[in-house]
Amino acid sequence: MQRRRGVTARIWKSSYRTDHRGNRVLVADADGPYEVRCALIPQRSARAEVPGQQQINITRMIVDPDLEGVTLWSRIEVLGSVWDVVTPPAYHHGERHTRHWSIDIRERPS
Repeated sequence: MQRRRGVTARIWKSSYRTDHRGNRVLVADADGPYEVRCALIPQRSARAEVPGQQQINITRMIVDPDLEGVTLWSRIEVLGSVWDVVTPPAYHHGERHTRHWSIDIRERPS
């Protein structure tokens, strides 16, 4: 699936906030979400076969190079479910047409 004609994802970027104890913490920014087009590449999955087991579904998301502010604390909503970022976003710098960020995301258990 291509980035330009891919699926639409909503991303909550990360930002620093002060918690009730006065500590500066990094959280998903409530000012979002930002909508981006992305390509999804399945990486690995473990299906739950017995009730009570956890299903693990990890996918690589490829987005345009102008995306900034996404860290491990960001949240992503794509294909009707919420996902967590599991690896730091990796910037791939190539020619203008091939530059992109790749982000591995894990589906949250429902």
